[in-house]
Amino acid sequence: MTETLTHPSSSLAVGDDVADLLFRAARTTSLFTDEPVTDEQLAAAWDLAKFGPTAMNTLPLRVLVVRPGEARDRLVTHMGGGNKDRVAAAPVSLVLAADPAFHEHLDYLFPAVPGVKEQLAPAADVREQMARKSALIQAGYLIVGLRAAGLAAGPMDGMDFDGVDAEFFGESGWKSLLVVNVGHAEGEGSPYPRGPRLSFDEVAQVL
Repeated sequence: MTETLTHPSSSLAVGDDVADLLFRAARTTSLFTDEPVTDEQLAAAWDLAKFGPTAMNTLPLRVLVVRPGEARDRLVTHMGGGNKDRVAAAPVSLVLAADPAFHEHLDYLFPAVPGVKEQLAPAADVREQMARKSALIQAGYLIVGLRAAGLAAGPMDGMDFDGVDAEFFGESGWKSLLVVNVGHAEGEGSPYPRGPRLSFDEVAQVL
């Protein structure tokens, strides 16, 4: 199998510099510089990610921004294995979570269907499944948004989810999904060579 990681494509509607920044040259990052990450950069990333489609425009993703200090120490205790050191060293860690109470916002977010908030209110299991699916999709949008804001991201899910939820989300009821370390990449951002990818022909069936 032969693969080219970076190649011009006349089929894209954006320039190769943008495609490289968002996808082809971007890496899952574990090595960061000391350059700070601002709230404005994080907000700019969200202001892109929020436009990605979710079921009924539910937008169930919630973000806990954890900077160095007491809250960071509490988060580290719930991370697994080597993820403890990665979180401890990152400039900022984002705990991405799904909000099963997303329906409370639907009168505003999805006015096309009046009464949907009340319909979903008693269906806790349905809401939790809906929240998880759309929030995971939004997590992908947010990672690309972070790259667009000039930041590097290192997502991970090796953690005690119940512990994180009890530690941080006891009142809100949010359900943790991922932790994403965020900062400016040191060099390539990773000590490992980039892994290969599958081609379109290897993953797609065209009918």
